[in-house]
Amino acid sequence: MAKISIDPIGKLLGLRHKSHPWHGVEIGENAPDELTCFIEMVPTDTVKYEVDKTTGYLTIDRPQKFSSILPALYGFIPQTYCGKRVGSYSAKALNNPDIVGDGDPLDVCVLTEKDVAHGDVLARAIPIGGFKMIDGNQADDKIIAVLKDDALYSHYKDISEIPETVVNRLKHYFLTYKQMPGELSQSCEISQIYSKEQAHELINLAMDDYREYIERMMFEK
Repeated sequence: MAKISIDPIGKLLGLRHKSHPWHGVEIGENAPDELTCFIEMVPTDTVKYEVDKTTGYLTIDRPQKFSSILPALYGFIPQTYCGKRVGSYSAKALNNPDIVGDGDPLDVCVLTEKDVAHGDVLARAIPIGGFKMIDGNQADDKIIAVLKDDALYSHYKDISEIPETVVNRLKHYFLTYKQMPGELSQSCEISQIYSKEQAHELINLAMDDYREYIERMMFEK
């Protein structure tokens, strides 16, 4: 599989200007086994932060309406895109042809024992599985990873080895963080928990979707 790399001019500009975390940060030469992840949020955040796709700056998406504790570092995998390949993968897995990619980079949760003070940082992580999450009719997968060389989590090689309590905390967060108090209906569902091998497959598809997305954007210009 061809490696996505930043051209030499882009590298030089990066010395004077902050690289765009989605497009200007390389996913890593060992992807999907090891990834560079951009962290948007940490467990102590009381505001939902999200990267603005145009500028690359971390922005306030919304204040949390009520208590909702994020149980891991949360962000996305640079140079990935949830397009037709990711959508088709979920549609086939769930036997639902209406599912499409959500048009965002692939989300990632990074487990670590360490307290990270803030987002807007890069982290090296090892994917060990994922949640097949559906939001409406959109594939909104969450790759689950462990921080590289983490003293507590780095020995886990697959999500099946993670304590059930940790997995349930992650599931609860993603199923409820958009839900207002008193609401009974859920707009999101987690249909599957999948292995490291399936996570690798999905990441590769998202990398291919990204290449096509960038080529299309360049052609349109």
